[in-house]
Amino acid sequence: MISPQQEVIIDVLVDHKPGVLYRVSNLFRRRAFNISNVAIGTSEKDRVARMTLTMRGSEKEAAQLVKHLENLVDVIRAEIVDAKTAVVRELALVKMAPRPEDRLQILSFVDVYRARIVHLSDDSIIVEASGDSDKINAFIGLSRNFGLKEVARTGITALSREQKSTELQGNELGW
Repeated sequence: MISPQQEVIIDVLVDHKPGVLYRVSNLFRRRAFNISNVAIGTSEKDRVARMTLTMRGSEKEAAQLVKHLENLVDVIRAEIVDAKTAVVRELALVKMAPRPEDRLQILSFVDVYRARIVHLSDDSIIVEASGDSDKINAFIGLSRNFGLKEVARTGITALSREQKSTELQGNELGW
């Protein structure tokens, strides 16, 4: 059960075409909700994109938003994701400018977080870290000790672990 003003994850399958993000975000705006995170990408089906949106709100508010989302023309399906029964991940690229004497310590730090170095130069290191938001926040926090310069985050993406069928039928796609 979602407690009041908890972070809620909403999974939305949409027709992959121009203007869909605008219509979805406009719905949130009209209902006076802020989107905390948004991640969008192609799905397992041609011409279908998956949006993972997070918002702060109650279970009732989120359920009402899902109903409104499902009424949008380009939305195929929308549902609240139970974070307890889902795989929830975020990716971050973190650029640091460490002192030369800290480089070995960074290697250990990166290993502990199961992150990986994706760029290394004389004056900076870029590390790719993935995991839940708490892990990413902790990684970024500790990166401050090593000359944190920049951070780019993807936002949360999630898939239910449930074994229910997620196969889309042709009529759900309007074909």
